[in-house]
Amino acid sequence: MSVIQATKRAVRAAAIGVALIALGSAAHGQQPTPGAMAAAKELIAVTDSMALFRPLPAGVIEQAKLVFLQQNPGLAKDLNEIAIKLREELAPRLSEVGNELAKLYATNFSESDLKAIVAFYKSDVGKKLLARQPAVVNAGLKFAQDWANKLSDEVIKRMREELKKRGHNL
Repeated sequence: MSVIQATKRAVRAAAIGVALIALGSAAHGQQPTPGAMAAAKELIAVTDSMALFRPLPAGVIEQAKLVFLQQNPGLAKDLNEIAIKLREELAPRLSEVGNELAKLYATNFSESDLKAIVAFYKSDVGKKLLARQPAVVNAGLKFAQDWANKLSDEVIKRMREELKKRGHNL
């Protein structure tokens, strides 16, 4: 998978994750139906929502390695070998994240909603959204960062002016 594809999938998954967070836990505690869970898992597959989470196990392992390396840099060889073993052993645990994500979808949307969402993402326009959304989000984030930087400059300038009016020399 190319870096661009990985970025697209990560942005898509992040957008979906943000949408889930925005929904809150309105249906918290409800047990989703098997049909809703199946539709939620299909939605996760169609949108590749797991792309954002796939790097987590390796990242956790690398962080743990760093803890030990800071204590004893001589452990690098052994830690690298252990890390390889742990990555293999822990890879199946990522399904726990996928199952929880599916449960979040299934408790926030009805089975028929999920099926309609999946149908949308399988449609031509849904596929187009999946393909172009990362570029739109990236461009939006770039604009927002530039905008915030300009706004920050303006706020600092105005604060400085007001402080000068109050007798503070900056």
